[in-house]
Amino acid sequence: MAFVTLSLLGCDSAGPVAGQSPSPEVTGASADPPVTSPANPRLQLAAAAAAASDLRMTGFYTLTTPGRADRTLAVTLATDGSWRVDVPGGAHGGAVDIAMAQNADGLFQCALPSPAQPVAPSCVRLGDPDAPVEAGFDPRLQHLFTDWRRVLADQRAPLAVSVADALPGADGTCFSVESTTASLRPPLDVGIYCYRPDGTLTGARLELGTVVLAGQPGAAPPSVTLPGPVTERPALRTGSPPAPPTTATSG
Repeated sequence: MAFVTLSLLGCDSAGPVAGQSPSPEVTGASADPPVTSPANPRLQLAAAAAAASDLRMTGFYTLTTPGRADRTLAVTLATDGSWRVDVPGGAHGGAVDIAMAQNADGLFQCALPSPAQPVAPSCVRLGDPDAPVEAGFDPRLQHLFTDWRRVLADQRAPLAVSVADALPGADGTCFSVESTTASLRPPLDVGIYCYRPDGTLTGARLELGTVVLAGQPGAAPPSVTLPGPVTERPALRTGSPPAPPTTATSG
């Protein structure tokens, strides 16, 4: 008996049946791109500020303020958590250079020698390491590298955050930070803060001036050393000192 083998041509993939149009192919190019939402600026800033809180480095920042020559801030964030920020012209209305420093022994304000004031360096203890600084003695710039980072990292802080245009000379991402409360004293100075993802502050524009990172940060020392001995002298005020009293003369 002969067997006949049937060929199932209808299942063959050799091509379409004559007279029929080929069905359109679905390719990746024709598929709709996935929908992604932009990153939340508040979360971006919080992540950068959290990284900044763990950052240890030395660096220099150019400080620009209206009506004054540019100055250079020296910033040291040591591996043991101590820190020091040198502020040229930070006291007596710009006449005296100072450093703000903190270590395990407390918070200090130190007078630094300069060509205009060739004094011996000395420090005064302002309080415990996390003590607040009275407004009259506070140059404020050190907060950029200390407690304001914790405020920016706290998503419960009353702040409104949006992405801002980059500051000249500052890389990373810049954020506009505003207070959402009517408090007379917000938890930090509002303005623009620029960070790299690793937490490096590359720039900030505040009412007190603009700071921009100058060069690349260096390695951190194990600890911060105070520039001079701790004395019992009064702390230096940021404003100009009062004029000395005049002695009346009888004529």
